[in-house]
Amino acid sequence: MGGIGGCIALIVIGAIFTFASDWEMESVNLDMVGLIMMAAGAIGLAVYASVFKRRRAAALPVVNETRREL
Repeated sequence: MGGIGGCIALIVIGAIFTFASDWEMESVNLDMVGLIMMAAGAIGLAVYASVFKRRRAAALPVVNETRREL
């Protein structure tokens, strides 16, 4: 998964595992899996926003305007 949608999906699925499920598994702690998924989604959003911000700043043209008075 990539992009903002994938990161938000990780956060949502992690929140469901952590707060809204009551499944019991012997070898897997679903609360911890949900917390890890939410953390991964939050880190992914932060990284994506940082990269997008840099990419957006690099794409803007630089205007060098000199004014001459007559």
